[in-house]
Amino acid sequence: MGLLDKLNTGENVYGTCITSTGPMWPAAVKRAGLDFVFLDTEHVPLGRNELAALCQHFKALEVTPIVRIPSPDPYLACQAIDAGALGIVAPYLEARTQILDLVGATKYRPLKGEVLYKYLNGEEAMPEDLWQYVQKYNTNHICIANIESVPAMQKLDELLSIPGLDAVFIGPHDLSVSMGLPEQYDHPEFEAAVTQIIKTTRSKGLSIGIHFSLEPERQIRWIKEGANIIVHSFDVALFSQKLQKDLAIIREATGDFSYTDNSAIVI
Repeated sequence: MGLLDKLNTGENVYGTCITSTGPMWPAAVKRAGLDFVFLDTEHVPLGRNELAALCQHFKALEVTPIVRIPSPDPYLACQAIDAGALGIVAPYLEARTQILDLVGATKYRPLKGEVLYKYLNGEEAMPEDLWQYVQKYNTNHICIANIESVPAMQKLDELLSIPGLDAVFIGPHDLSVSMGLPEQYDHPEFEAAVTQIIKTTRSKGLSIGIHFSLEPERQIRWIKEGANIIVHSFDVALFSQKLQKDLAIIREATGDFSYTDNSAIVI
């Protein structure tokens, strides 16, 4: 069963963010039993060749590659799909037109331009042969909106009512900053905002996840509220956290000083 099928049947799906292009990472992710991998080209310096190689490696291992493009640009979305992405996340969406562009790129590719917009806006009915073609051409493509600002929350019902959208990723860092509560993830107002986004998203029949690089208890807390896409941490954070923990144990055993840096790593 593909990732989109799991989402459509309401299952929880599990993944992490990978920033490294090292050849051993895809197999390590597969061994962890993950459903998908989140490849971020917004904040991580991944080139087209590197992205294509990662997407193809993960797909070969039946781990779904989900790519966040640098900006809400349908041409960048199509470019990532050409590289092998099955899911596309567009960042900082705040307008209906941006959601339409994302749906058009992930669900109606290779249609573009004026013809596409007439279909998307319901100005013309798509011929049946063309409809069958684009459905087959875009099988298993997943359309995901990053909701991470106060303006997006204020228009949430409108943004999430556009047919073709499959899921939402909450960007906790950017959302907290937009709210004037930078990195205050336990603040009651921040928690209320996340709860509102989750409840609204689920009421639309869409899936939702939130990306945290901190302790797993945060993921469990939001799963209980309705999140079903678990985007947990990323390679650098997991490596750093585990290495610090292990070395602290070793240093304590040898009597050497203990070094800890508990600052969160954000992407």
